[in-house]
This record gives sequence, structure tokens and C-alpha cells, in this order.
Amino acid sequence: MTLDPIHVENIAQLAYGIGGDVDATDHDDLAERVWREWLPELRREGRVVVEALGDHERRRAAIDDVALAERPFETVHGLDSGTINPTTFKNGLVVDVAHAAMASSPTDLDLHRDRTIVATVHAGDSTAGFDSEWTRRDEGHTRQRVLHVPRVNRYAERVVHALALYLAEGTHALDHADRVDDLLVLDGPIYPKELFTWADRDPELGALAREAKPRAVIEKYVRLVERFVERDVPLAGFVKNPASTTAVRALSRAGVESPWPDDTALFTRLLERREPDGDAGGEFIDDDRDADCGARLDDDLTFTTWFRSRGGADAPMAADGDALGVERELDPELYEPTFMVVYDPRTDVTYKLEAPYAFTRDEATRERLTRQVVAEVAATRGPPEPVSKADELARISAAEKAALRRKFEERLGSDQQATYDDLRWGKETY
Repeated sequence: MTLDPIHVENIAQLAYGIGGDVDATDHDDLAERVWREWLPELRREGRVVVEALGDHERRRAAIDDVALAERPFETVHGLDSGTINPTTFKNGLVVDVAHAAMASSPTDLDLHRDRTIVATVHAGDSTAGFDSEWTRRDEGHTRQRVLHVPRVNRYAERVVHALALYLAEGTHALDHADRVDDLLVLDGPIYPKELFTWADRDPELGALAREAKPRAVIEKYVRLVERFVERDVPLAGFVKNPASTTAVRALSRAGVESPWPDDTALFTRLLERREPDGDAGGEFIDDDRDADCGARLDDDLTFTTWFRSRGGADAPMAADGDALGVERELDPELYEPTFMVVYDPRTDVTYKLEAPYAFTRDEATRERLTRQVVAEVAATRGPPEPVSKADELARISAAEKAALRRKFEERLGSDQQATYDDLRWGKETY
């Protein structure tokens, strides 16, 4: 059954009723006030959670020009991890498999062949044991192991997924750190933030995050930062779908009624440009503008300068955080996450680039990272080329996922636990 024309028209009428009650001009005024008065030093309950690092500016760059500009980093490596997604079997096991790869630009085929594979298993039977040591396959190019995750009453799928993903990624990054000469960009945040949010989701998950195995995963990333600081090679993370709510939650706590559901929506509002634009040209965006007064201008990329972040999922790695019990060998301040935001008007997508404060405390390094990511986004209309390459290497296709799940069914002697959605969407076709 499909919607009849009358049903489409009736639904459209609802949109008119919703849109008529929203004053976008008020949102523009509030966004400008947040930028000028709050974001230079945003506090939550007296603690600074977002703070401008150096200049506090919004900038723009002509897309055609910056796409052809010389890159500050001669070689760039990207790293990503993909999974088959959590799978529940009728014998009670919940399994996920993650597969990490590193790519480089220019291309290094020998490096691209190297993989790290982790299978995570959750069992309801407390007497079962599935842990294995790291082993090598494919003439030493593949390193793999099985991790038996701590038992939880709920959220087993969330646990096997996060631990597989981050253990594979963190291990592969550490193992290949010395292959990176100029810059490493992770596909995603610089820390395993999913683990850092567990405490906010459920007390049981929060306690689990401090157990030995999850803490060992977090330690991989702490040691990764230390390794790159020691080698004086920058480390960054390109976040394609930023989900932070640190700023908007802090604004709400301060009594500011935020119309934006998350920080990405706020920064998109701040960076989007529409006609007529009062600015006559130049590098910076004019603050006096109406974001909804005309067609979106798409000739320039717009982006912010850098911020420190100490709230939300970034709080554990702040100088006054405890890194969930992981010992930090450097000054704790050097591990603090910092970020800048890039908006591409051609696709109407907002990205975030993260890096530890150890690197962005230096103004020249901040500028090089900014120029690199802006040029890459301009050229690719998306993530930097090395990140896209790593994503392609690590991605497990739908057909491959289905084949791997069938292999597990054979090996475990148990079928997957089917759901109605499997029936509805045709599980066999995948």
C-alpha cells in the first residue's frame, strides 16, 4: 500500500502548521549571541566545558581555490574499522567482528594489505570462556584474536560492538604508528567515546567501562597519543557525523533555551551563509546576516577556529578527568580533545576535526591541520582522501556480513536469532 495523493496533501498541511510557529530570525539572533557571548568560554555549573583556543573566529575559503592549494602535509594516513554488526544466536551468544585497516596518500599497497581483526563474544553462561591470544595469518599481514567481553544483563549488543570496533582500531593504529611520517587521521573521534558515554546510559554500563578489558581498550588510545607526541607527528580524527551535545546542554543549564537538538545543528546555523550576504568579501564571515533570507551560498567552505572540549564524552580525557582509570604518562592537559568545525554548503553537511591539545596548543600546527582538512573537503566533497580509502578497506559489505554470519552459524552449530524485521526486509537477500 502507498499513500494516496490526499494523504500526502494532508501530511504536507501539518508541515505548514509547524513551520508557521517557528521564527528563524530569532534563532539567528540567538546563534550570534551564543557565538559572541558564550562560546569563547562556555561553562556548565562553573566548569569550563568549551573554550576558544587562540582566535575566536569564523572563516571562509573559496572552494575552487582551496581545493587546488598545496597541502601542508606531504603524506597523510587514514585509519578505520568496520564491523559485521552485533549478531545474536539461539544458543545465547552475541557476537560481533571488527576489521581495521590503514590507508595512505600517496598509496602504499603493502600497508593496505595489513589488517587487524577482533571477534567479541558475550555469553550468558558465566562458565564459558572464549578469550584467545593474538595470532598472525596471511604471511603476517593479519593480526587477530577473540575477546570474551564482560557479562552484562542488558546492552550485550552495544558492548560487543564497541569493544570490537575500538580494540581493532586502537591496536592497528598502535601497531602501525611508526609507518606514519606526517599525519594520521582516524575515521571518527580520537578517543573511544562510546565507552565514555556508558556511564550516562546505565549504571551497569558505567561500571563496566572501568573493568579491565574496556579499560585496556581505552589505554590503546592513550598510548597512541603518547607515541605520536614522542614522535612529534600530529594525530587527528575526522568526525563525519558529529553527535556532541556538550554546548547545547551547557546553554540549557545556563538558562538559554536552545532551539538546536545538538552542537552540529548550532554550528551549522553559525556557518551557513545565505543571500543577501552583507559581507563584501574577504576571509571572515559577517556576523550581521539572516541565515534564512535567501538561497544558500555554496561558493565558499566555512569553518571555525579551534576549541577545547571538556564536557560530555570528552570529560574523562580532560585535565581534571580520570581517563576511566587509565594512567597518563604526560601532563593530563595534553590529552584534552580540541576541535574545529567545517561546513560544506554544496552538500549541506557539517564535519568536525579533532586533535589532542598536545598538538593544537601550537598555533602553526593548528593552522596546518585547518588548511589540510579544508583543502581535502573542498576537493573531495566529503572526508579527506586517506580517510575515504581506509573506510573502503575496512568496510564489510552486506553480502560479506551475511556470509560471515552463516560461517558463525556453522561453527557455533546455532542459527541466528531472527526478528520480524529480518522477515520483513528479506534477510535471505543479504
